[in-house]
Amino acid sequence: MIILGLILLVLGFALGISILWTIGIVLLVIGAVLWIMGSMGHAVGSRNHYW
Repeated sequence: MIILGLILLVLGFALGISILWTIGIVLLVIGAVLWIMGSMGHAVGSRNHYW
């Protein structure tokens, strides 16, 4: 999810499409939160680790 967010950020910036930029930021933030929660040992989506 983090990689997809980065790809959408780059595409949105390069093509000048603001909706891709916004979706990329949202996916990047959600992916980072899930990654941090998974690394702290919290179950994310019934998984003990999120990667």
